[in-house]
Amino acid sequence: MDNNNNNMSRRNRKLTHNHALESENAGIVKKPFLKILGLVLLLVIFVSGAYGFRLYAQAQGSFDKTFKQLAGRQTSEKISQSKPVSILLLGVDTTDNGVRDTETNYKGNSDTMIVVTVNPKTKKTTMMSIPRDTMTQIWKNENDNTRKIQKINSAYNIGTENSAVVTTQKLINVPIDYYVKVDFNSLEKIVNSVGGVDVNVPFSFSYGDAGQVPSNFRKGKMHLNGKQALDYARMRHDDPNGDYGRQQRQRQIISAIVKSAASAKTFTHFKKVLDSISDSMTTNLSFNDMQTMFLNYRDASGNIDSDHLQGYGQMVGDVSYELAPTKEIQRVSDKLRKQLGLPEETVNNEETKLNRLNQRHGFSFNYDGDIPQTYKIYKSNQTSE
Repeated sequence: MDNNNNNMSRRNRKLTHNHALESENAGIVKKPFLKILGLVLLLVIFVSGAYGFRLYAQAQGSFDKTFKQLAGRQTSEKISQSKPVSILLLGVDTTDNGVRDTETNYKGNSDTMIVVTVNPKTKKTTMMSIPRDTMTQIWKNENDNTRKIQKINSAYNIGTENSAVVTTQKLINVPIDYYVKVDFNSLEKIVNSVGGVDVNVPFSFSYGDAGQVPSNFRKGKMHLNGKQALDYARMRHDDPNGDYGRQQRQRQIISAIVKSAASAKTFTHFKKVLDSISDSMTTNLSFNDMQTMFLNYRDASGNIDSDHLQGYGQMVGDVSYELAPTKEIQRVSDKLRKQLGLPEETVNNEETKLNRLNQRHGFSFNYDGDIPQTYKIYKSNQTSE
């Protein structure tokens, strides 16, 4: 009996011990799994954080090189306050690598000028092209009127970004908060960095710079690489609408880039995008401004309205200009001011004064006869009405 009790006791102890071992082993199986899962999650978080931090550092380093404040201006706080903003896009084309004739460090003219308004509340973006040949008075800054009447694209060459911004403001009576100046030669790299762009080609044509294989475009939807996009945006003489047609194609390309940049796929091309723009762009948008715009304004990229200031082709002396009728200047001003949440104001500047004086002398923007009209640039002391 004692032996049976001892054997039973040993069996019970063995069962109890085995149960304990089973429970302990179960713990050993479960706890390492949880630990491994936790380590994997921590690794993912660490890698994502490290990659994100690296991208952040790269982005900030790249954009720090592009920042250039406008002279005599305070940094705007509209983006940080999520208010509607206006941005002047300047496309400067230095096809001869910054050297023209004997002039080194050639700045070029801003042959592409687009006023962009972005409203985060209405989730709408408006792109308004200003024709490069638009006749206007050139300003160097808010207080320096050069008293020169020239094509608006010369403002950048005369006084860089500051002059282009102020001259545009004065022409259409719309405050401009920010500017972005990009050398058009970088367009090829920018488009390639976002994987190309989709456009709807209005008509078939071929175009390419001298010495290069031309790009061929067929009417309808096309996916363009960088070189094709640059050729598409440059062609002017074979367009039935001349420079206005080119402006429309440029807005197409920019809209397509904006839509690609706002998409998730750009994240994988982040470094390429940065490299493509950091050496060829200047702007008074800070890195924080760009982050905030990407987060709070990106919905507006899905609703882009494309428009332009319509001029009237006219020879003034020996120079061909686009003359903007007062009614058209007022329309553009009203539209952009509305997008910015500003009240309408009657535009009254040197251009509207010249228009009034010329109309008094018989010039008409509605004239469609065969005899050429004469539009004169009157001296400043004659325009003080």
